[in-house]
Amino acid sequence: MSRIILSSQLRADFDRIFDFLFEHAPEYAAARIEAITDAIDVLASSPLIGRPVAFGQRELIISSGASGYLALYRYDPAQDTVFVLALRSQRERDYKRP
Repeated sequence: MSRIILSSQLRADFDRIFDFLFEHAPEYAAARIEAITDAIDVLASSPLIGRPVAFGQRELIISSGASGYLALYRYDPAQDTVFVLALRSQRERDYKRP
């Protein structure tokens, strides 16, 4: 099993997504966040499951009804570690950075 390390920025991504969900669909907010964390947990057993993107990073597609989310991560096979870098809705144009 690979180790999963979440970036410090990921909390802000979760907060942004939760705030949006709570405002627009409060009855689904907690369940959607749980589905996202469950999907990220899959990376422990399948770290190469995401599609390759630039700079050796990968993107995990997390389906959720009509839309979904993308988790940007990097897998280091030498350390057998997954570094989850960012999270966004599929409808967002890019990953948010301060």
